Amino acid sequence: MNLNTFPTKGNLILAQNSLALAKQGYELMDKKRNILIREIMDLIAQASEIQSEIDETFRTAYQDLQRANIELGINYVQEVSRTVPVEDSIRIKTRSIMGTEIPLVECEPAPLHSVYSYYSTKPSLDRAKLAFERVKSLTIRLSMVENSAYRLATNIKKTQKRANALKNITIPTYEALVGNIQNALEEKEREEFTRLKVIKRMQNKKMG
Repeated sequence: MNLNTFPTKGNLILAQNSLALAKQGYELMDKKRNILIREIMDLIAQASEIQSEIDETFRTAYQDLQRANIELGINYVQEVSRTVPVEDSIRIKTRSIMGTEIPLVECEPAPLHSVYSYYSTKPSLDRAKLAFERVKSLTIRLSMVENSAYRLATNIKKTQKRANALKNITIPTYEALVGNIQNALEEKEREEFTRLKVIKRMQNKKMG
């Protein structure tokens, strides 16, 4: 509404309704922000745990790979690595959290059978293969969690901006408008009351 809105009871009701809607909107924005903050804090904790597990699994994988290189030779291990199929089973879907599209990454588990012959390798290579598969799975999870956290952070920033605009601009504006209209109406009522008293006094004098 225009701040220079003509002071009538109808406009007062409109201004009061707009103020109530602005306050309700701020409460909803504030609740949404708090929910998103809780979600992102949970994602941050998940990301930290997954990263720690990735670091530990990587260390194990490289230790086993180093042992396999020693036991089988680097060239042979490289030949075996070429038998590992390219990952093409990743699928990305989405779900919504308070209007934020969150990615859901799906990946088919690796087949139980090996792509190379067990009789020509060593257990160290098998352990390295399993460890790197675990790293792949964890990395997919981590990318999903970090992407979700980034999107939530972006939405939190937008929500905070809207909440601040409602709190610091819209609500004070409507509060001022309601106050101005109320003051104008009260002043008008006082003037009308005074005018009626004057008229009544003049009428009494004429009758006297």
